[in-house]
Amino acid sequence: MLYIFISIFLFLSMLIYFRIADKFNIIDKPNERSSHTKTTIRGGGIIFLIAIIISGILDQQYLIPMIGASIIGIISFVDDRITLSSRIRVLFHLAAVTLMFYFLPVFGILSWWTIVVLYILVIGIINAYNFMDGINGITGLYSLVILGGLQHVNLYQISFAAPDVIWFPMISCVVFLYFNFRKKAKCFAGDVGSVTMAFWIIMLLLQLIIKTNNYTYILFLAVYGVDAVLTIMHRLILKQNIFEAHRLHFYQILANEQKIPHLIVSSIYGTLQLLIIALIVFGGMSFYVLGPMILIPLILVYLILKPKLMLKAA
Repeated sequence: MLYIFISIFLFLSMLIYFRIADKFNIIDKPNERSSHTKTTIRGGGIIFLIAIIISGILDQQYLIPMIGASIIGIISFVDDRITLSSRIRVLFHLAAVTLMFYFLPVFGILSWWTIVVLYILVIGIINAYNFMDGINGITGLYSLVILGGLQHVNLYQISFAAPDVIWFPMISCVVFLYFNFRKKAKCFAGDVGSVTMAFWIIMLLLQLIIKTNNYTYILFLAVYGVDAVLTIMHRLILKQNIFEAHRLHFYQILANEQKIPHLIVSSIYGTLQLLIIALIVFGGMSFYVLGPMILIPLILVYLILKPKLMLKAA
C-alpha cells in the first residue's frame, strides 16, 4: 500500500511541477547542439529528489545523505534556471559529497590521499552522468536498471541498504519515464534530475563496495563510463572545452547523425547495462576477470564504430 501511495504522490507531484514550470517558463529551448527540436519542460527530474527526500524522512538513518542530495539537487535546479559559474557548482558538490563520505563513513577507513582521489572520482562521475543525459529515456531507463540491480543484490545476496531508499527512487524513475520515454517527451530531467540521481546511485554503490570490499560493482556504471571517458578523451584530442555542450557522445552520434530513434538508443544502453549487471550478479567472477571481459568489448565498439558512423554522417 505504501508503494502505491508513493507512486500516486510522485505522479501528482509531476503534474503540479508541470504547472509551475509552465508559469515560470522553466523550459528547454533547442539549439544546434541539442538532440531535440521542440521546446520542452525542463527539470522534471526533480521527482528523483522528491523521492530521495521521502526516503530520508521515513528512514532517518539516511538523513545525512538525503541532505547531501538536496544540496546538490537544489543547486542543480538553480543552474537549470540561471547558469552558475563552475566554482559555485563545485563548492556545493564538495559539500554534498562530504556529507556522503561522512555517512558511509569514508573518513574513518581511508587515508587522506585516497579520500582526495575519491572526491575527484565521485564529482567526476556525477558530472559525467549528467553529460550522458541528452536524449529521451536514457537517464530514467539507465538509472532504473542500475537501481534494480542494486536492489536485487540488496534483497537476495547481501543486505547493504534499507530497501526503501532504493525502491522510492526506482518508483520515481518509472513515473518520470511515463512522461519522458516518448517520441515527444513531456519533460526532460535537467541537471536537477541527472545530478541528483547520480549522487544517490554513487552513494549506494560505495555503500555496497565498502560492505563487500568488492570493486566489481563499479561496473554497474560500465556503459556510461566508457562513453563518457572516451568522449572526454576525444574532445581533449580535438582541443575542445570539455565543459561546453556538444554532440560527440556515442549515443548522440547514433541519435543525431544516424537518426536512430531516441527510445531505441536509450533501450540499447539500458539493455547493455542490464546484461552487464546480470553477468556481475550471477557470474561469480572477480573484478580482474570481469573488468577486461566487459570493458574491452565496449571500448572496441566505441573506437571502431564511432569514427565510421561519423565519417558516414559527414
